[in-house]
Amino acid sequence: MSSELVPPTTKPQPRSNSAFKQLWSMHAVMATCYLLLIVGGFLMVKMPDSTPLQGNAYSLHKSIGALTMALLTWRIFILQRVWWRKYTRRLPKFTSEWIRTFLLHAAIYLFMVAVPLSGFFLSNSYKSGNVPFFWVATLPDIFPKNAAVVDLARNIHFWMAYTFLAFIVLHAIDQQKYVRSLWRRTTQAMKKASLR
Repeated sequence: MSSELVPPTTKPQPRSNSAFKQLWSMHAVMATCYLLLIVGGFLMVKMPDSTPLQGNAYSLHKSIGALTMALLTWRIFILQRVWWRKYTRRLPKFTSEWIRTFLLHAAIYLFMVAVPLSGFFLSNSYKSGNVPFFWVATLPDIFPKNAAVVDLARNIHFWMAYTFLAFIVLHAIDQQKYVRSLWRRTTQAMKKASLR
């Protein structure tokens, strides 16, 4: 049979505005935000109290925390669209690997909500009107001011943040093939940029 009669089979290319691509873009943005929160939070609490930079560091930390809550809401909306498109055609195979991956991601999403909320709890317990949004506005309080629970709120925020970090490390280990390829692409791009 002539090859002219048989049309070439090509895989359909995903659209650049597909929900899946939006989800991956949001993944990169939120990963950057959480990295800034974790590293910034660690550095911020190590600063001496007399440092003028400390107040701005706390404001930036709280602002990024509030931003992640807004981004998480948008991300969950996109995730719903991806799941709708994926699972309305065919239900997943409930293998042990699928269940493990689902539970790991569910825990990560739980911590993506719990860590910023515990930060709001700490800030609001310490002082009313204590969560700025990038020096433009002050967010309304979610929790009442209560000096008696500040130490409890600080401990909750601390342990939730480090437990979340442990789950992020587990996620990176679970996705190590992707992480290695991303690292390789990044280092190659940096080498090319330095050669110019």
